[in-house]
Amino acid sequence: MGRQRPDVPTLEEVAARAGVGRGTVSRVINNAPGVRSSTRDAVRRAVSELGYVPNFAARSLAVRRADAVALVMMESDWRLFGEPFFSEIVRAVGNALTDSGMQLLLTLIRSETERQRFLEYARGGRVDGVLLMSVRAQDPLPDMLAEAGLPTVLLGRRTGEECVTYVDADNLGGARTAVSHLLDSGRRTIAAITGPLDMYVAQCRLRGYREALTHAGVQDVPSLVVEGDFTEESGRLAMAGLIERHPGIDGVFAASDTTAAGALTALRAAGRRVPDDVKVIGFDDFPLAERTDPKLTTVRQPVDEIGRTMVRLLEEEMREPATAWRHVILRTELVLRDSA
Repeated sequence: MGRQRPDVPTLEEVAARAGVGRGTVSRVINNAPGVRSSTRDAVRRAVSELGYVPNFAARSLAVRRADAVALVMMESDWRLFGEPFFSEIVRAVGNALTDSGMQLLLTLIRSETERQRFLEYARGGRVDGVLLMSVRAQDPLPDMLAEAGLPTVLLGRRTGEECVTYVDADNLGGARTAVSHLLDSGRRTIAAITGPLDMYVAQCRLRGYREALTHAGVQDVPSLVVEGDFTEESGRLAMAGLIERHPGIDGVFAASDTTAAGALTALRAAGRRVPDDVKVIGFDDFPLAERTDPKLTTVRQPVDEIGRTMVRLLEEEMREPATAWRHVILRTELVLRDSA
């Protein structure tokens, strides 16, 4: 007679037994497409051998609802809540929930302890669904929530292989259009101030910058690329360093409007005229872009539509769990003002 397992088997144990990642196990459990039949069979054998039971209790047995949705920001610094991007997303999601009768709960996850605490909170039936933003590449929380049977929608993606439902803007295409505009106006020494490169959104905007240069036959110079963190201060510091290294710089693509605002400050301090000496383009098109001096040319991402789409997909998943996760990419638009 075999030894009885002292603990309930986990998703990680199923993944280890089947020889796959936990995301693959989640896709099999949720009947999502894109998994080879041999892999699907291996996962099902592991589930059977271990006696694993997915945690769908909160969804299948609940006769009550919490009437609440959690909007979770995966950032280590509370101050980033004050950045325009996050405040605009909160506004857009809040507006989309206005007629739903659901309460919007905001939370910040800064550590593994807080991640586990929120997971247990959500599993306890205190929310009906979760909206996640600012998720880094290796963060397991979306898979954990999906495995627990909690409707979950991401703002953006962790990687190009994301399987959990997400809503994103066309970051690559938007960046490519912005840099192409600088190139078409005759600029050739064009810098990029990126967002954090452990975020897929920042990687896509950098890739769009590079694709535009390649298409125009302009050399991609590594020292013209500086990693920032989407904040105004990072834009100011990055721009100051770029001016020192490349005095002939004549164009800047900044990965957010706040970063572009910081770049404008540094250019002004260095005596560079915008757009005469240096043209600058941002990304977002938040109200800040109308208040900079000069007014900022930028890539508009449809924040209101992003918020509405996230809430719509979450509500649909809450009403009736889908057999596949859904991926929505919304178009961006270059908005011309005075800086480029």
